[in-house]
Amino acid sequence: PPPAGVSPGSGALNPFDRRLKRKQKNWAALQAEPAKCDYLREEVGGRIADRVFDITRTFPLALDVGSGRGYIAQHLTKETVEKLIQVDIAENALKNAVESEIPTVRVVADEEFLPFKENTFDLVVSSLRLDVPSHDLGVCVLQIQQVLKPDGVFIGAMLGGDTLYELRCSLQLAELEREGGFSPHVSPFTAVADLGHLLSRAGFNTLTVDTDEIQVNYPGLFEVMEDLQGKYILCMGESNCSWNRKPLLHRETMLAAAAIYQEMYGNSDGSVPATFQIYYMIGWKYHESQAKPAQRGSATVSFGDLAKIEGLLKRGKK
Repeated sequence: PPPAGVSPGSGALNPFDRRLKRKQKNWAALQAEPAKCDYLREEVGGRIADRVFDITRTFPLALDVGSGRGYIAQHLTKETVEKLIQVDIAENALKNAVESEIPTVRVVADEEFLPFKENTFDLVVSSLRLDVPSHDLGVCVLQIQQVLKPDGVFIGAMLGGDTLYELRCSLQLAELEREGGFSPHVSPFTAVADLGHLLSRAGFNTLTVDTDEIQVNYPGLFEVMEDLQGKYILCMGESNCSWNRKPLLHRETMLAAAAIYQEMYGNSDGSVPATFQIYYMIGWKYHESQAKPAQRGSATVSFGDLAKIEGLLKRGKK
C-alpha cells in the first residue's frame, strides 16, 4: 500500500487519510440492515443502469469501479452485460454483495490503481465512488480510460458541488457564531465545470454530462445528522476523512445549527430538506469508426436562416 497521505496513482501528496477511508468502508459494510442506509446508492444505480440500456448493444465484459454491494449490477441483465467484474477497496463490501443474474467476478483493488491490462473492457460503470475526496479523480478517470477498449463507453455518477448545501451552510454559520471559526464536517464535492475538462483531458470524447437532484425531507437537523452519520455516510463509508477534520461538534453549536437550518430552509410542515445533487457522465474512448464532427466552415446553411423557416413553410402550404 502507498504511504499515508500519498496517492498511489500519481505519487502526489493527498490531503486525505486513505487508510482511514479503507477502514471506514470495511466497517460500514458490516453494519446491520444495509437496505435502510443504501437507498440513495440503489436509486442512482438504477438510473445508471437505465443509461446502459439506452445504448443498443451488448457488452461482453464490463467493469464496476467501486461497486460496493452491487448497486448497479442488480439492475442490469445478462442480455445487456454478459460478464461483470466488480472492484472495491473494501473486501467486506464485496463479501456482502447482492447477487445478480450476470456472471460476476469480485476483485479487491484500489480505484486509483486498477489491476487490469489496457483495452480490456467494453463498458465501465461507477456509482457515487469517484467523488470520494480521498480519491484523485483525475487519476481514477485516466485509469478507467486506459482499461476501456476502443469504442468502449464509461458511464458514471458522482455527488455534485451543491450536495448537502443546507447542512453545510447551517453548520458553518453556527460555528462562526459560537466558536469564532469553522472546519469541514462534510467532505467537499466536485464542481460540474471541472468534470467535462477532466474527462476530455483523460482522452474521452463524445461527452455527455447532466445533473439531477434528489431531495429528502427530515423532521430536523438532528435527524439529518443521524441519517448521514449512522446510515448514508457511515454505511457507504463516506465519512469525512480529511487530515484536518474536527473530531466533534459542541452541543451549543449543534443547537444553533438546528435553529439556523429550520429558519433558513425549513418547509411549511416543519420538516427540513437535504439536497443531493448528482452528476451523470458518459464518455467514449476514441475509435476510428466513430462519427467525427464536420470541418469548421463546411456548413452549407446558416443559423440566421432559421428565422426564415416559418415563412417558407407558409409558402409551401399555399
